[in-house]
Amino acid sequence: MTSLISKSTSSRLISSGLFSLTFNAFADPDPNSLSSDSPESSTKDGWFATVDKTQEEQPHWMTPLVTVTPRLEEEYRYDQIIQNKTGGTTLTNNGGGKGLELIPSEHVEVIIGQPGYMSNQTPKTTTSGWADESLLMKYRFLSANEEHGNYIVTGFMGVSLPTGSTAFTQNYTVTTPTLAVGKGWGTRDQGVNVQSTYSKSFPSGNQNIFGEPTVWNTSFQGHFSNYFWPEIETSLTRWEGGLLSGKDQMVVTYGILFGRIPLEGRTRLILGVGYQTTNMSGFSTFGNGWVTSARLAF
Repeated sequence: MTSLISKSTSSRLISSGLFSLTFNAFADPDPNSLSSDSPESSTKDGWFATVDKTQEEQPHWMTPLVTVTPRLEEEYRYDQIIQNKTGGTTLTNNGGGKGLELIPSEHVEVIIGQPGYMSNQTPKTTTSGWADESLLMKYRFLSANEEHGNYIVTGFMGVSLPTGSTAFTQNYTVTTPTLAVGKGWGTRDQGVNVQSTYSKSFPSGNQNIFGEPTVWNTSFQGHFSNYFWPEIETSLTRWEGGLLSGKDQMVVTYGILFGRIPLEGRTRLILGVGYQTTNMSGFSTFGNGWVTSARLAF
């Protein structure tokens, strides 16, 4: 019980810290309180100058609902995932493990995940608690914007830490290296693109249960009428070792994103929704579900 309370408290503190960091990042300095050559102003201008330079050197596509984009982004993101399983069971992930995304230098992005709050509801009981904390670093190897080639190649290194509630933690650290690529056709105003990632996860223990899953995600995305981004995504998982060894699952997501809608200053709003189905799989861990996403890019 003490362990569960400690994990839940840690997750709440992480969430509060992320919201605080995000608020400070969004807030523009008061021109009456900061001069143009003050240390605070110079730091903020320098940070956002790096962000602008970095993002200008890459395509301006939208981050898909499921596939982690090879692009470098600076935003706060909150997702909700609902999966319907056999027997009337529904698993809800509030937060989706997303969180604060920052670009500290020209070729690097770090993501500080906000642990999702999970709810597993069956016809008889409901179990709730926090998922594990996740962290991700991206390093962009190659990129060109729409006027100079419209492509990108990036490497990721992700880690999941066993901080979650008893019912939802994996109990071991999991590292996930990933190669991500993308290619687009068209202009910044309209066009199509393909974004794809290939990853393999390595748990630090219990391999006989978790195995080492390989995941190949691909997003086929269009851009029309300023803020309109329809897409189809596929996610193919193959388990090697563990309880699901030799099994494959294909998840297809039909989605649409709206953005980047101007708010105030640098801030842009992005909203998305998608329907997921596993009806193309011979094996599946769930039947169908929904994904919603809200993001503030800055």
